[in-house]
Amino acid sequence: MHDLASRLRRLPASCGPVRLIGVDGHAGSGKSTFAGRLARALDDAPVLHLDDIASHDELFGWTGRLLAQVIEPLGRGETAHYAPYDWHTRRFGPPRALPPEPVILLEGVGAGRRALRPHLAHLLWMELPHEESWTRGRSRDGEEQREFWEGWVRAEHEHFTEDPSRPFADLLVRQCEKGYETIPGPAGTVGPDQNVTHGDGPSAMC
Repeated sequence: MHDLASRLRRLPASCGPVRLIGVDGHAGSGKSTFAGRLARALDDAPVLHLDDIASHDELFGWTGRLLAQVIEPLGRGETAHYAPYDWHTRRFGPPRALPPEPVILLEGVGAGRRALRPHLAHLLWMELPHEESWTRGRSRDGEEQREFWEGWVRAEHEHFTEDPSRPFADLLVRQCEKGYETIPGPAGTVGPDQNVTHGDGPSAMC
């Protein structure tokens, strides 16, 4: 993981002074967990979860708000302020500050959409088939979210059909028994295959 973090730090800035790293994949594919571990390896880099940007009314129609509240201020080297959405109360909360740190992770379904790719220094895709991802997500969220998941699956399928992210990924991330393996993504902008683990020890093999 620390090797990957070091590589990401060396990338050119992509959004003003920020290296904005997208972590995309199907719902339930492990994006949040991976992003959290990567953020720690990046000296606690900020993680912007797209679950805070999306809402029940805009599962995928949030591009304009993200650009206005986050991307444009960061592009000017300013602190961004966005209103995180509360999925229980169905309301947006008070603004939250996001300073223009050297590296910021943008995590969530749709992080690699075409409107955001020009602002990304690197795009990582969690390599887990959609059916397996969705099964994991349903199991995680329980029966009370069954109706929500039915609508989500349709919306996610429509989104990726219209605006796929995986073909533009710089790295594909696979979860292994210990750690993660990264391999070059379809964008083809990285070097030889490399394995990444949670710590500094030997790399894990899938």
